Amino acid sequence: MTAADVAEHALSRRRLIAGLLALSACGALGLDAPVRASVRAAIAARDNPAQRGPLALEGFFDDLERRTFNFFWENANPTNGLVPDRVPGGPEGPDSSIASVGFGLTALPVGVERGYISREAARARVLATLRFFAAATHEHGFFYHFIDLKSGARKRGSELSTIDTALLLAGVLFCQSYFDADEPGEQELRRLADDIYGRVDWNWAQHRPPAVTMGWTPERGFLRADWLGYDEAMILYILALGSPTHPVGPDAWRAWTSTYDKHWGTVYGQTHLSFAPLFGHQYSHVWLDFRGIRDDWMRRRGLDYFENSRRATYAQRSYAIDNPMRWRAYGANVWGLTACDGPGAGRGRARGRPERFYSYAARGVGVEGVRDDGTIAPTAALGSLPFAPEIVIPAAREMYERFGAAVYSTYGFFDSFNPTLTDSAQPSSLEDAGWVDRAYIGIDQGPILAMLENYRSDLVWRVMRGNRYILRGLRRAGFDGGWLDEAGDSGKGEK
Repeated sequence: MTAADVAEHALSRRRLIAGLLALSACGALGLDAPVRASVRAAIAARDNPAQRGPLALEGFFDDLERRTFNFFWENANPTNGLVPDRVPGGPEGPDSSIASVGFGLTALPVGVERGYISREAARARVLATLRFFAAATHEHGFFYHFIDLKSGARKRGSELSTIDTALLLAGVLFCQSYFDADEPGEQELRRLADDIYGRVDWNWAQHRPPAVTMGWTPERGFLRADWLGYDEAMILYILALGSPTHPVGPDAWRAWTSTYDKHWGTVYGQTHLSFAPLFGHQYSHVWLDFRGIRDDWMRRRGLDYFENSRRATYAQRSYAIDNPMRWRAYGANVWGLTACDGPGAGRGRARGRPERFYSYAARGVGVEGVRDDGTIAPTAALGSLPFAPEIVIPAAREMYERFGAAVYSTYGFFDSFNPTLTDSAQPSSLEDAGWVDRAYIGIDQGPILAMLENYRSDLVWRVMRGNRYILRGLRRAGFDGGWLDEAGDSGKGEK
């Protein structure tokens, strides 16, 4: 039997099951209740693989990675490559987040390597995206945080965002390094990447030098805050330092690290550089391999940023085990606080007691304090997979097997859920997940996909270790050691 025959057989079987269900539901076949229940179970298993029961680890990874990839492939606008901020979107349809586009660009080579799409299809999507941004409205090379999915026009009165532009650029440069063939389409792709990255004027964004501002709006000018560590913006400074046209000086990195000391401390048994939500320990690591390389600050502490993120991951798990607020389901294998959707602002009731619940908010545990309303985000654990697989894999498996289709569907894990907000007195074979945000958010899907692939094959890290701009940025920030010392001469000796 050929692959085409297998596919056709599977399709026919799915259609048959669907037809049986429709007929049995109206009694046309005269099927008794147990048979109708079996048919419904087959449909549920097809649509919601979490209802099939346990999967072998590789099968689980394969299913999760393919579904998460499909979020970016199926929901992006194919004419311009723009990726929705979230799916489903608002009443007027989804907006695009430029950070989601950066993660979406990163997803495309993953799809090629996993055999989900052809190299030609991925290249065409990347070219559509880069051609759009090469011609899109910008200010000194920076783009607005939220833009219209079709036109690219500014949405929500959003700011010209330096960090979101940086996340977009990271995806652009990853594709530039991956698509390295000597053929016209990939040559154009690399030229467009150079143009988009090269026109970003990082010096203009140093409104209060040497730090880089968080953003700018035409109504208010520069925002009052600058990027001063420690959080997700390491990637921003590495890109600013690596720029071939408008680079910031090494003093920018020193300014960035100058506030680190107040974030250093011990949290739930883990001494590390703290940032409460886990996304701050993950975003830069999607593209930058920090294993074995150190800047001056980390050298003095005797660790690297990869180990730092591992400790932050363990601290969150220990917090969930301790569970000081006594949220339902928290424990060794159900944990993960980060920026995500929540049940809603204001006060509500959980198990008869008044509680405070947030809508979209950055939840987390750090030396700065705790923000926790019982809402778990699967991306928090899964985005830390390469740091601590020994605790992340059991967490991912337990969420999948314990709550099933309530938290896992078309594009993998839903954004978040709150098991405490449930009316169920007794759990069934699959526990009540409580309140579930039945949405997918691009900046939460992105780390799941990329870090799963980094764990499985090293793909994004391996490709980016060869990008000359990344090498230059890391070296100008003062990093050395490990793979960086073994890399080529790009960026060496530059100040």
